[in-house]
Amino acid sequence: MRKLDFASLQVRDLEVSKDFYTNKLGFEVSEATNPAACVFKYNKGEASFAIRKPIGDLEGKELGVGASLWFAIDGNIEDLQADLLEKKVILLGPIQTTPFGKTIIAKDPDGYNITFLQVN
Repeated sequence: MRKLDFASLQVRDLEVSKDFYTNKLGFEVSEATNPAACVFKYNKGEASFAIRKPIGDLEGKELGVGASLWFAIDGNIEDLQADLLEKKVILLGPIQTTPFGKTIIAKDPDGYNITFLQVN
């Protein structure tokens, strides 16, 4: 295996998560349709992923533990941080400097970590 082609996250409430990803994080809904999922495009369609209704029973299970999706950004990470804070998005700490660049991590409604990366 050499390339991840697509990723999807199972969410408890599709509409709540769709609102979070579009209105708080700025993702754009793709033209692809599926009644059990919402497909997003980001950064002019360069990265896409989906949120979807559960495939199995999620009752009593903790979602998001150990999972993180990373998205490279074109803009300034400090501007993104200010925008996310203004929209009351939960951030997991301050901006971090990593070997890959600067990152900020947002927590989605189901506990998934969404990492935004400003490449060096």
